[in-house]
Amino acid sequence: MAKAKKTNLIPLGDRVVLQRDAAEETTAGGIVLPDSAKDKPQRGTVVAVGDGHVKSDGSKLALSVKAGDKVLFTSYAGEEISVGDDDFLLLRESDILATV
Repeated sequence: MAKAKKTNLIPLGDRVVLQRDAAEETTAGGIVLPDSAKDKPQRGTVVAVGDGHVKSDGSKLALSVKAGDKVLFTSYAGEEISVGDDDFLLLRESDILATV
């Protein structure tokens, strides 16, 4: 399982930076999966959050997730970005389905 790393990425608005969990190496039956058969997990750990949604009156509504939360997100959500040797996913809070 991937461990969340400290980053200097600061998302804006309602965006969230997360680090995906590692892909499963074997099936439940013990079969080792080749790289071509591994699916990207739809789970991850929140690394950083933006300052919130801007409401119509100009005030900010804080996000409901925080750094360190484990979340489930939609499969085609966000943009993959690399910072140094680390890979992150930048997505909107609305792409997060649940916390686990």
